[in-house]
Amino acid sequence: MNACLRRTLGRAALPFALAALLGLAACSSTPKEEDIVIEGSVEDLYNRATDLLEAENYKEAARFYNEVDRQHPYSTWASRAQLMAAYAYYKEREYETAVTALNRFIRLHPSHRDIAYAYYLKALCFFEQVRDVKRDQSPSEEALKGFDEVIKRFPDSRYAQDARNKVVLVQDHLAGHEMEIGRWYQRRGQYLAAVNRYKMVIDKYQTSRQVPEALHRMTESYTAMGLTDEARRVAAVLGHNYPSSEWYFDTYELVEKRPVERPPAPADARPFFRRAIDWLF
Repeated sequence: MNACLRRTLGRAALPFALAALLGLAACSSTPKEEDIVIEGSVEDLYNRATDLLEAENYKEAARFYNEVDRQHPYSTWASRAQLMAAYAYYKEREYETAVTALNRFIRLHPSHRDIAYAYYLKALCFFEQVRDVKRDQSPSEEALKGFDEVIKRFPDSRYAQDARNKVVLVQDHLAGHEMEIGRWYQRRGQYLAAVNRYKMVIDKYQTSRQVPEALHRMTESYTAMGLTDEARRVAAVLGHNYPSSEWYFDTYELVEKRPVERPPAPADARPFFRRAIDWLF
């Protein structure tokens, strides 16, 4: 968790004292741990929850934070406990439960000092569920919407820049999804459907790294349909905006029907790539 947020939320002032654990008297068998009612002061419960969180026992931490809210709903710690419970669910990867808790927090405390973090954490819950480009992209779309909301509502917050960075990643991922579908149509000779997908990449995700390939694939598709003028027009756009791209050289050869001399790769390109791989793994 962000260190500044941890200091902001803090822990209750008093040390953890004795908490009475009351079982279900009517049951003859041993009650489940999650069914045990926890009684305690607000300080006791909040401190215990924080101890569990720091011990990475996120499920139990969420349970104790929820008890703070349930038993002491009018205390100054209740709203903090609601947000911390959502964070514990996030760390436990119970994203749906975390989003539900965050929606409740946002609805009840729209002016809370940590409201920007609540919106940011909600977007993170969807971001963590972003899937392979070949699968449904609903989490990606929700993540993009969530980060956009953080940027618009809280442009000067400490979370805005990271939200901007993640918007770039999510947009590129969504563009990759559209490219995957477009290539699928193109392989099957459904060129118009493919072109529509590539156009979506260009129009909707203009800053994506997928755009040069989208322009090249559009040129291929127009050429396959016999639309030479359209193919040349798209190739010109690619050459104007990405003159050093490998996709442009491929497109030039396709349109002009002759090879083009390609500039040599930088001398240190391969060593740098090797260093990058070493660092990554």
